[in-house]
Parts: sequence; C-alpha cells; structure tokens
Amino acid sequence: MPIRIESSFAFSLECETDVLLQFEAAAIPEQRILSHRTKLSPAIHEAHVAAQDDIGERIWIRADGLFEVAYHADVEIMRQVSEVENRTALPPHQLPGEAVEYLFDSRYCPSDRFQTFVEDEFGDTAGGARIAAIRDWIASNFTYSPGASGSHTTALDSFVERRGICRDYAHTMIVMARASTIPARYVACYAPGVDPQDFHAVAEVFLEDPELDGGGSWQLVDPTGMADPAETVKIGIGRDAADVSFLTTFGMSDFKRSSVSVTRVDQE
Repeated sequence: MPIRIESSFAFSLECETDVLLQFEAAAIPEQRILSHRTKLSPAIHEAHVAAQDDIGERIWIRADGLFEVAYHADVEIMRQVSEVENRTALPPHQLPGEAVEYLFDSRYCPSDRFQTFVEDEFGDTAGGARIAAIRDWIASNFTYSPGASGSHTTALDSFVERRGICRDYAHTMIVMARASTIPARYVACYAPGVDPQDFHAVAEVFLEDPELDGGGSWQLVDPTGMADPAETVKIGIGRDAADVSFLTTFGMSDFKRSSVSVTRVDQE
C-alpha cells in the first residue's frame, strides 16, 4: 500500500552559507514515487546532485537568514522482502565492488574494535543467522532513549552506554556486521510506526541472493523493531550517519524546528 510522507524543518543562517540537504524519497526500482512536492525558501543558489551510490538526490543550497523546507510524497514500495536468517554470507573475494566499501571502518563505526566481541558472542552463527542474532541482541540489550546521544556519539559509545536512538541502534548493527565480514551500510528513511515519528535510520546488509547465481543483494534490518522493510521508504544511504544527514551546514546555523508524519494511505 502507498506510504504518505509529510515532513518539514526550518533553520536560520547567520550569513551566506552553503547547506547540503537530503530529505526526499529516492526514486529507485524498489520504490515508486507516485506524487511529490517540495517547497524551499528562496535561495541564492540551488542545485540538485546525485547522492551516494546514486540512491536519491542531495540539494545544494546557498542561503542567508531563515530557511524553510516542506515536503510531501506518496510512495509505493515494491521491495522483495525475505527473512535474513535464511540467507548466507558471500565470502569476501566474491563481493562486488559496490559492497566492498561497506566492510571498512567509518567515522562512527570502528568495526575493528568489535571483532573479539562478535566472535565471543555470536561465534556459533554465520551469515544471515548472525545478522539476526546481532539484531536481536541489540533489541534486547539497548534502551531507546531520546536525548541520550548526540552528533559525536559513535557505535562504541552506544555499545558502552547500551542506550540511544535509531541512529545509534543502526550504527551498532553496522559495526557488528562489518566486524563479522558482512558489508553493512546506513540507511536514512521514512517508515510508519516509528515512535516518536521522525526521520528514521536502519541498517542494510549485503547477503547472498538465491535468485542471483553467485550474487547478493542488500537487505534492510532495523534493530529498533519499529520499521517494517516492506513499508520503509529510503531517502539515501552511506557508510554511517555522517554521509546521509538530512541537513549539513558548512557554517554556523540555528536549527529551529522539524515535523515528520508517515502514514499508510488506507489508514487515513
């Protein structure tokens, strides 16, 4: 069924400043944009550029003063969903180039620090079964706690504190998958059922695909348990949250407000 998205946010800039935005649903084969409308405040400069791995778009803005964004979209999900437990991992030497990048450490995900832990905790599992075990471990051991983390919180910090928001859950999922030699990336998304409703984050792992001879595909995993992969609308992907923030300013800014509503159209 279609997913309806209504999101808006506003920020203030002290002087002419470059800003990178990424908040629109990505037009990709697994999801179809039925309708969309974006309204931006007047800007000194505006340009649309491809986002990471050509999933979605980023918008370059150069502006000054108060800047407001309003977005509406109806999106139909056409993603093939299967249980990750039933998939095996591809050996590293069989990974395609697009997946290799997501084995490496990144700003918020120091996976080398987790290799001993994942072998001690999940050593009797492999492939998709390990991904499911990691997902369930995070869900059982973490507390969802808005305000418990910030923009500098890494997966290691979250692992120590055992609390955070979707961003922290996703980072911990990613770091443990990479420590298990399974490519994993960060997905910014919209999804109904997220509480409190906001821009959401999940992980995506690269596993064997039985429909592709010797190949693999990306599978969504949400350790918060709030987003159903069959109803998740992708905005963009990256190595971690630093690559796919909905708002990145290259200068001083004051964030004013945000609002996100994601509903199933037939529930209105």
